[in-house]
Parts: sequence; structure tokens; C-alpha cells
Amino acid sequence: MTITDNPVLRVPPAAPAEAAAHFRASLAFHADVSDVAGALAGDGDPGFVVLDSRSTASWDQGHVPGAIHLPTALIPEQAAQLLDVSVPVVTYCWGPGCNGATRAALALAELGYQVKEMLGGFEYWVREGFAYETWEGREQRAADPLTAPKSSADCGC
Repeated sequence: MTITDNPVLRVPPAAPAEAAAHFRASLAFHADVSDVAGALAGDGDPGFVVLDSRSTASWDQGHVPGAIHLPTALIPEQAAQLLDVSVPVVTYCWGPGCNGATRAALALAELGYQVKEMLGGFEYWVREGFAYETWEGREQRAADPLTAPKSSADCGC
């Protein structure tokens, strides 16, 4: 098989310096569910707020404890009442198949907020076994072993 026959290498990888710049930039825009959970679980102020951009019905089904509920469509008119522009915001929606957190992050950035998107959204928050709140109270499911290895050494992250 020649390189041109190989669908992975048909377009060659970027030069290492270009790749480093790309991945560094990616980390400026995204946060991992486990990193967000770890920062929220620590002592003191995590230095950011978490924003759930989904509908009220979705929020009621479950949300990250301590998150602010602000559906994307309401961000232009309500963000200033709920958020401090000097505090970074981490947005989330349902999960990887939803771009609601991206739209919310864009709306916030256009208003002057520093913002990151939580990769995996609420789906991966629950799948990784983190506690969440519903309209009925606090809940937690067992971690999915495909998304949350038993130890961080198993993850390689």
C-alpha cells in the first residue's frame, strides 16, 4: 500500500510546530468533563462558572451541580444579569451530538465573555459517574467503564 492509497496518510500530518499550535489553541477553547468536575470538587473558587445552555425541560432532567441555567436564545438579554464578565464561563449542552454549547459559547464571546466549551456535555458528565441535580434532587449513576476508567492511570490523559 502506498501513502496515496492510505486514507489516513493521503493528506500528510501537519508539521510538529503547526500541530502544537493547533492543539494548544484547541485547549484554549475546550475543557474536559473530568477537568471541570475536578476543579469544581476542589477547595475554594474554581475560577470559572458553568453554564447549561439547554431548555428548562432538559435542565429539570439533570444538570451539573452549581451550574447556571441560561438557554442560548436568552443569552443576549440575560447574560449580564447572571454572569460576571470578568469570570470565565464553561458552557455545556446535551453531549457530543449537540452544538448548543458551541452556540452558547459564541453568543457569550460576542458579548465579551471569556469562554470554553465542556467537551462531552451533560451526557459525559453522567457517563463518567459525576453527581448531578434534577428537579427531584441529587442523583448519581455508576460510571461507564468505556468513558471513565477505574483510575486516571488507566486513561492515559
